[in-house]
Amino acid sequence: MRPPLVLLHGWGLSPAVFTGLRQHLPRFSRIFTPWLPGHGAQEPAHGDELADWTEMLVPDLPDQAVLLGWSLGGMIALDLARRHPRKVARLVLVGTTPCFVTADDWPHGLGPDVVQGFREGFASEPAGTLRRFVALQTLGDVRRKAVALALSASLAPLDQSDGGAPAEGLRLLAETDLRAEIGTIDLPTRVLHGRHDALMPAEAAVWLADHLPQGRLTIFEDAAHAPFLSRPAEFATLIDGFADE
Repeated sequence: MRPPLVLLHGWGLSPAVFTGLRQHLPRFSRIFTPWLPGHGAQEPAHGDELADWTEMLVPDLPDQAVLLGWSLGGMIALDLARRHPRKVARLVLVGTTPCFVTADDWPHGLGPDVVQGFREGFASEPAGTLRRFVALQTLGDVRRKAVALALSASLAPLDQSDGGAPAEGLRLLAETDLRAEIGTIDLPTRVLHGRHDALMPAEAAVWLADHLPQGRLTIFEDAAHAPFLSRPAEFATLIDGFADE
């Protein structure tokens, strides 16, 4: 029996971002698309760490799934695979980085000043900051307009003027560093990334594939941060093949 598929969306978005991709995955009879904590009507996490977000998701996830995480969802997928291996048979990381912000020993991210600007902007103008975040995700994609429309249509609703729990998601992106744990995640993993990703540079994906014990990398040469929106059929073919290995 084919394993179930779990799709974890990114920060500020909703599970609707995977609607187009799901149409290309008819062979999966069970697909789970949970909301991240604090997004939509989902209750916020009960703590300040990435692990607290993971724990909110675990009770509703099937065992031995093909787990796909995109962007912040990819960070959560890494944490889930490390601490709850019974939940994950295979791991797919899309537009994912182990560390979002650059450091002296990590050049493959956004500068601290840029990330702090996003956090301050979101605190004062969450809706506008989300729109700018979407625009950054589409830079360099040959299908930029279509991808931007799909992302904009899939934004999570904001019920509070300050963004509430999504602001915590931005903080997690800014403060999380999973590099030390990557070598412990020893299960089949596909790392899928857009060459022109301006949010999470492709060099971060190269690093992930090199340091994951069973990591394999595929770069979508004409895509940016959301290759599953830019190249849904090709992307789905890779997921289908990976599930059957």
